[in-house]
Amino acid sequence: MKKIAAVLSFTCSLAVGMAATPALAATPEAAPAAAASSAALDPATVKAVRELLDSMDYRKLVGDAFSKTAAQMPQMMRSGAEAAVRGTPNLSDAERAKRLADVDKRLAKIGPMMTQLFNDPTLIDDMIEEIVPLYARHFTADEMRQLAAFYRTPVGAKALEKMPLLMSEGMKIGQKVVEPRVQKLMRDLQPN
Repeated sequence: MKKIAAVLSFTCSLAVGMAATPALAATPEAAPAAAASSAALDPATVKAVRELLDSMDYRKLVGDAFSKTAAQMPQMMRSGAEAAVRGTPNLSDAERAKRLADVDKRLAKIGPMMTQLFNDPTLIDDMIEEIVPLYARHFTADEMRQLAAFYRTPVGAKALEKMPLLMSEGMKIGQKVVEPRVQKLMRDLQPN
């Protein structure tokens, strides 16, 4: 179960991080604004961040990312758990089958729980409250207004529209490249 929780935590963090990246990816250099804490933010900067998030349709972007993550999570976790079980030496076929059945039983409960977690209406509100100071630390109010203007252009709208697909396909590429290496590492760490 610890392995499942670790995969869940990593995958959720990855999804959340990806949902926050479109504006950061849109400009090659993020000019740091004055160090900003959530308590001491300039009202004009806060307004510019919120306008940027509105131009990005951030609520929908994050909501869609969360929905896709919730849908993909059980299979991703199943793949990781299966690789760990199959990579465990000295297990009989019956023991492997029993462990995989246990994984499937646990994962059957996780899907609905993930959906419930990601459908919490306060989740995106809480994300936005944390994202505002993040953007304020890395962009000036003027830069955020420029990004917001970009996202309102046809190319900016297309970038936002394609971002979930690019991230999804990018995650698959990452899994394809990283997973065999993680499996090898897990095998190397197993006692002989």
